Amino acid sequence: MRLQGGAAALVEVDFQANFQVGQRQRAKGFVRPFGQLKAGAGKDIPKARVFPLARMAKAVEVEMPDVQALQAVGFDHRIRRAFDAPLHPQRTQQMAYQCGFAGAQIALQADKGIAQKCLAGQSLRKGLGGVFVRPVQQQRRGFYNHRVNNPKAQTSTPDAAALSTAQLQTWGQELGFSQIGVAGVDLHSAEPGLWAWLEAGFHGSMDYMQRHGSKRARPAELVPGTLSVITARMDYLPRGTAPAWQSIEMDRLQSPATGTVALYARGRDYHKVLRSRLQTLVERLAAELGPLGHRVFTDSAPVLEAELATRSGLGWRGKHTLVLHREAGSMFFLGEIFVDAALTPTPPVEPHCGSCSACIDVCPTQAIVAPYQLDARRCISYLTIEHAGSIDVQLRPLMGNRIYGCDDCQSVCPWNKYARVSRLSDFDERAGLNGQSLAGLLSWSEAEFLQRTEGSAIRRIGHVRWLRNVAVAAGNALRAGDACAPALRQALQAHLGHESEVVREHVHWALAQ
Repeated sequence: MRLQGGAAALVEVDFQANFQVGQRQRAKGFVRPFGQLKAGAGKDIPKARVFPLARMAKAVEVEMPDVQALQAVGFDHRIRRAFDAPLHPQRTQQMAYQCGFAGAQIALQADKGIAQKCLAGQSLRKGLGGVFVRPVQQQRRGFYNHRVNNPKAQTSTPDAAALSTAQLQTWGQELGFSQIGVAGVDLHSAEPGLWAWLEAGFHGSMDYMQRHGSKRARPAELVPGTLSVITARMDYLPRGTAPAWQSIEMDRLQSPATGTVALYARGRDYHKVLRSRLQTLVERLAAELGPLGHRVFTDSAPVLEAELATRSGLGWRGKHTLVLHREAGSMFFLGEIFVDAALTPTPPVEPHCGSCSACIDVCPTQAIVAPYQLDARRCISYLTIEHAGSIDVQLRPLMGNRIYGCDDCQSVCPWNKYARVSRLSDFDERAGLNGQSLAGLLSWSEAEFLQRTEGSAIRRIGHVRWLRNVAVAAGNALRAGDACAPALRQALQAHLGHESEVVREHVHWALAQ
């Protein structure tokens, strides 16, 4: 290591081959790669991440002379890069946790009073028995990238947490996001509600929600080392959506021989759109802060998305359980980035549903059993997308012509008069998916289904569920005495011998209507 001003210092990495791992050990007490290594020039210092972690942990000690008179201490470029991983305590903690260690430690020691002024201890994960000593958050950006600032010069150093939060809003806008927020990881107050919902069986056949249990409300348990969650929302109304779109969508339900697809699924699969842009966002943040442990989620893991969104000010929880924003309604997607940096949280907003119960009243299957409580087993979105088996016979007539998802609770929400169209072409409505004749949709072979839904969220339900959904809608059209009945019967009869029992059952039901 070199010091600005020409002073010298020693960098020492000391491994002991037979030292046992214990709790709260200090530098020089960690364990065993395959011998001892001391390097002063940087060329022989390996990155910590390449060491086998089957039986070893790692510590780094940095000794410095008195630098009170100097402005900063800087690593030589080669040494600095070599130390990226070991100086990143949460990442080391995560690697150790994944490899079965009870805990891992990194100890940083600076002489002549620097430790007392520049370093602070922080226990990252209860129960692991490990203690990390890391720079205080105000120092993080400088220390991990280029320098340890002189404590006397701190007034001129920008606060990394505040800087990154403000900058995230700008970057988010550039990437097409409508709003960026930051939430903490303490969601313990949401756990009782989550467990009550699961114990009531409202999750239906979504067994993964029960399996993941408390991880949904404990971000740092889902991704060890997580200190903050960056939240994002992105408007998805297709470009060209008419101002009176709410009335138009409700009117579609009065055309029983045509299928209705939820608005969000008429364009490109949102998972792909948000994931790539969230990844770009966190890469920009890492370029600003230095090495950054992170994981991106877009409706793809046991994450309490709505809870994190409301805590970070992206909106409030509506009575239909979706997130609402005064200037955007609820027509937006949510995404999250779990990071191991303590960013400044953004404040929540006040709810504004008042006494309105429009969403509860309009639900065709009465799935909103009480304000803020949804029984997924009755929800048409769940039935047409998540549920893989037979649909309850009592619910089929209530589904109307909805073949993928349901927008009713959003279509009647007063706040959605402020919903905004997307700035991205990705969510433009694709031809041939919405408002098509049910007879035509029933004629799709599996190959045609896959071809027509390529890049769409619809593709994930597969051809069998697609035929099941369309068959239910066809049965409802036959009951309504639609003029297209002959064509519908013929299209249904073509599937009486389908290899799937689920398809055959729903086709028989539809013909009986």
